[in-house]
Amino acid sequence: MIESVPTTPFEGQKPGTSGLRKKVKEFTQKNYTENFVQCILDANGAALAGSTLVVGGDGRYFCKEACELIVKLCAGNGVRRLLVGQNGILSTPAVSSLIRRHKALGGIVLTASHNPGGPENDFGIKFNCENGGPAPDAFTNKIYALSGEIKQYKLAQVAVDISKPGVTNAEVAGNPFTVEVIDSVADYVTLMKEIFDFERLRDFVSGKSRPGGQPLKMRIDSMNGVTGSYVNEIFINCLGASTDGVVHTTPLPDFGGLHPDPNLTYAKDLVDTVRAGDYDIGAAFDGDGDRNMIIGRKAFFVTPSDSLAVIAHYLECIPYFKRHGVQGLARSMPTASAVDRVAEALGKEMFEVPTGWKYFGNLMDAGRLCLCGEESFGTGSNHIREKDGVWAVLAWLSIMSHTGKSIEEICVEHWRRYGRNYFTRYDYEECDLAPCNEMMATLEKTITDPAFVGRELSAGGKTYKVKLGDNFSYNDPIDKSVSTKQGLRIVFTDGSRVVMRLSGTGSSGATVRLYIDSYEKENVLGSASEMLKPLIDIALEVSKLPSYTGRNAPTVIT
Repeated sequence: MIESVPTTPFEGQKPGTSGLRKKVKEFTQKNYTENFVQCILDANGAALAGSTLVVGGDGRYFCKEACELIVKLCAGNGVRRLLVGQNGILSTPAVSSLIRRHKALGGIVLTASHNPGGPENDFGIKFNCENGGPAPDAFTNKIYALSGEIKQYKLAQVAVDISKPGVTNAEVAGNPFTVEVIDSVADYVTLMKEIFDFERLRDFVSGKSRPGGQPLKMRIDSMNGVTGSYVNEIFINCLGASTDGVVHTTPLPDFGGLHPDPNLTYAKDLVDTVRAGDYDIGAAFDGDGDRNMIIGRKAFFVTPSDSLAVIAHYLECIPYFKRHGVQGLARSMPTASAVDRVAEALGKEMFEVPTGWKYFGNLMDAGRLCLCGEESFGTGSNHIREKDGVWAVLAWLSIMSHTGKSIEEICVEHWRRYGRNYFTRYDYEECDLAPCNEMMATLEKTITDPAFVGRELSAGGKTYKVKLGDNFSYNDPIDKSVSTKQGLRIVFTDGSRVVMRLSGTGSSGATVRLYIDSYEKENVLGSASEMLKPLIDIALEVSKLPSYTGRNAPTVIT
């Protein structure tokens, strides 16, 4: 029996780049989650009837309860089949893989990614469409429009135990309805085995193919997020890594109090441990498994833009790319342009897109893109339509195995070949929104004034001449859509850049992100903080950021 429940709209159910993210207390209000999920289902229109959907998330607080609620809503809205991760657990890359492998209509992903979890913190819901990638703007705009006029939601009381794998068949209003609770890990591991040479990687990790037969010493940190089960299966069971090489592999509703964001600030335990020990590689992932951080011996840090560029250079040491070929390369606009030089050397198309993985999807679907990344620790390829943290670590292991070199040696060799893009990102989290909006409006007016081009800005004995100042716009070459106001940027004549954005991934306040990118052809072994200090000083002066935010230092420096 289908029950129609009267409801009224909630304000602010507008999905951002990565879906709707709010505090748990908002999602647990009566009808709040039901409203939003009903709008997701309604936005699919006639395609929903008889469809297959994938449901799962990062295991944060309220994930299991929301998953059980979604089963009932899908039953009441004509969905034919659900694939649900055991205990509601599925990494975001795994959801993308499942959608594509099973030709599903899409997936409902329960995640707030790298945001803290627990009853006082964040929860999120986003919809991934049939290509496996985040829903495009037109779809999320439809969800938002529906959320403002919703009058009822429909559900059916179908009882499913999502704690163990199995199939539940039911009949709802005369129509069949099937829920398959699946092993959260199996499909994704199969995909990784199709992409990488696991036999070669096992020989490398175990030491069989290494000088002296020494096992690779690894420190893989899942930060109590969703990747724990994937890490145990892939790195320990499949590749033979020692059990003490992986940590924090039990997904916890509050991430064990950790902030599951893989960077030098929030993954400090990993950084300190690798710096103090004799580790060959350290890696960390975020809450839902799409972000990654790579560090080498003594905590040698690989910036996301360098990671992307290095993987691009060595793509053909990965079997997947030998079989499918190398198409174009892409990065998000704020990401340092290291990969641009690799694309030029390889003679491949190079794309610069707004922040948000959905912008890569059209290019991949059109066969024009095979590898992409963004500075917020996201790297991925066209094997799915999401960034993929575990995939990135396997790519680096493949490169290390192929070259026989350390992570630092690989990076230094890369810089000597292509030059180096020194890069940093300053995050100012949970700032007051009103002054931040004023700051961005004032800065945009300053840098888009025609008189700004040609100005010389100086600090620390260095002078930079302005080549361009704008608010980045993107014209999608596939669907011809236009995305405006994607970030303020100042480009200098030597290729150096200052970029500033207000992030839409937080659940409260505003996060100001300041990106600094400076290219050096010869001096590639300098200190990033020293090399970038003049540009940082210029950026803070031009934007008046300390004055507007009241902050003398960022929350996080990458």
